Amino acid sequence: MFKKFSSEDVSSQNQVKASVQRKIRQSIAEEYPGLEPVLDDLLPKKAPLIVAKCQNHLNLVLVNSVPLFFNIRDGPYMPTLRLLHQYPDIMKKLQVDRGAIKFVLAGANIMCPGLTSPGGALDDEVEAETPVAIMAEGKQHALAIGFTKMSAKDMAINKGIGVDNMHYLNDGLWKEVSKSKQINLMHFVISQMERLE
Repeated sequence: MFKKFSSEDVSSQNQVKASVQRKIRQSIAEEYPGLEPVLDDLLPKKAPLIVAKCQNHLNLVLVNSVPLFFNIRDGPYMPTLRLLHQYPDIMKKLQVDRGAIKFVLAGANIMCPGLTSPGGALDDEVEAETPVAIMAEGKQHALAIGFTKMSAKDMAINKGIGVDNMHYLNDGLWKEVSKSKQINLMHFVISQMERLE
């Protein structure tokens, strides 16, 4: 999904109206109830909310030039990995074994055997077409965000693709968020220096 993503893939950026902003906030609050206490900090009502439309029907939700969520074809919103690392318990989790890590980090979809073998872990409550955090055996933070193609119970059959890999560490979106944070930090430092002069 974001393997070769860059800012050039953004075809348009629009500040959304208050009604659209409320709809986005409501969708995110329903999908991730764990974010409810911090939702006003993440998506401030007074701050401009930008929706960037990209190729392949991809939408990014940006606040202060930082992508926080994305969705495809009006599907469910999914947090970026950086946001997930800040709030690790907002999504259901599946875990891959050590052997699958390098493939996931190369952008491969998550195959059922990587989730059902020793070292892998399934959450029986996960249904098909659900955004999930992909954890790695022996690691603390998520290495990817995926969208299930089948329920966890069906993954136990141990055949086929269990989860579409949507966003993973060091993909294009991860790198773009790093750039935008560096730019925001640079603007902050410059503004502080100007105040001191």
